Amino acid sequence: MNRLADQVAIVTGAASGLGKAISLRYAAEGAKLVAADKNEKKLAELSEIIQNQQGTITTVVADMLDGSQIVHMVRTAVAAYGTVDILVNNAGIMDNFYPVADVTDELWDRVMRINLDAPFKAMREVLPLMLAKGSGVIVNIASVGGLEGARAGAAYTASKHGLVGLTRNTGYVYAKAGIRCNAIAPGAMNTDIGATIDMSKVPAIINERIMPGMALNPRASDPAEVANLALFLASEEASFINGAVLVADGGWTAY
Repeated sequence: MNRLADQVAIVTGAASGLGKAISLRYAAEGAKLVAADKNEKKLAELSEIIQNQQGTITTVVADMLDGSQIVHMVRTAVAAYGTVDILVNNAGIMDNFYPVADVTDELWDRVMRINLDAPFKAMREVLPLMLAKGSGVIVNIASVGGLEGARAGAAYTASKHGLVGLTRNTGYVYAKAGIRCNAIAPGAMNTDIGATIDMSKVPAIINERIMPGMALNPRASDPAEVANLALFLASEEASFINGAVLVADGGWTAY
C-alpha cells in the first residue's frame, strides 16, 4: 500500500542530493509531487525518471532567494492538484565554515534568506490551505548544525538553529489544527552541498577548533537513508510526532 497515495507534496531543492532522494521516495509512495529547484536541467531529468516509473510530477523552476517565486511554487501546486498536503523545505546552502569575524553581510544575508527565510515564507504560504482542511504536514531539513555549535560556520549554524525554533513553534501552535511540523537534522551526507565548501579558504581558527571534531563522524549518509525518515514523517505512521527534531547522523552527536 502506498503510504502517500494522492497526497500533494512540495519538495524544494528537489533536483539533486537529498531533495532528489525525497522526491523519488515520495513519488514511489504515490504522492503527487511538485518538485521545485532553480536548476531547470536537473529538474527535467528528475521528471523523466519519475514519469518513467509511472509517478506523478509537476516541476517548478524556483529560486528560494525570491519570495515571489516561492508564492508561485505553491500556486503552481494548487493549480495542478488543488491543494498542498505536504511541504518539505529542503533547499539550503553552506557558509564555508566562516566564523563571525569573517562573515560578510552578503554571505550572512544569502545563507539566512535561503536556509531560514525561504522555509518560513513557504510555510506561511501553505498554512492557510492546511488550516482550511484541518490537516497538513511540514518537514524541514535542518542539520546537526542546528543543534550543536561546531558543525559549520556562524551563519549556517544560526540559520539552522532558527529553523529548528521555527519548526518547534509551528508544530506546537498548530497541533490542534491537525497540522504537524517536524525537522530532520542530518549529519554529514554525500550530496552536492559539500562541493560548495572551498577548504582552502577555511580560516585557521576553524581548522583548529572545529575540524578535529569532524574526525569523530562515523560516516556520511547516503541521501536515500535520510529520505526514508522524510517519508516516515510525512506518513500517518508519524501521526503523533510533532514539533520534534529527529537526528540522522549515524551516531556522530552521541559523542
